[in-house]
Amino acid sequence: MSKPIILLPVDGSEHAMRAAEYAIKIARQMDAHLRLVYCHRPFPVRLGEPYFQNAINQIMDRANTMLEPFRTMLKEKGAAFDDLVIEGPPGEKICEIARIEKCEMVIMGSRGRSDLKGLFLGSVAHRVLQQAPCPVLVVR
Repeated sequence: MSKPIILLPVDGSEHAMRAAEYAIKIARQMDAHLRLVYCHRPFPVRLGEPYFQNAINQIMDRANTMLEPFRTMLKEKGAAFDDLVIEGPPGEKICEIARIEKCEMVIMGSRGRSDLKGLFLGSVAHRVLQQAPCPVLVVR
């Protein structure tokens, strides 16, 4: 039987770093595997070569640079994890991954916007709270 999966979406913010700290603690208690996720903007499909490949390289370099502090933290704490870089709107993709991977839980940071602002601004945390197929812990 495989370990339960806890989804840990990150965006490079301090809120995401705090969420990672909680995720490590909870993963230990549950003997779970962490799946670190970063969602990037869509690849520019109208560019020809070599511009298209250059754009992809820049997006992936930024994703890896952003993920590195999280990878380092998880390695130092001995957490079992893997990471995933995916294209698309974060709120939608986080819920999709949680559904496909049958995640036990999503742990994510929030920038702390109010419910009203979250509704108007399309808050990622707000969308995940409404649509995720599993429990969601939002860390501020």
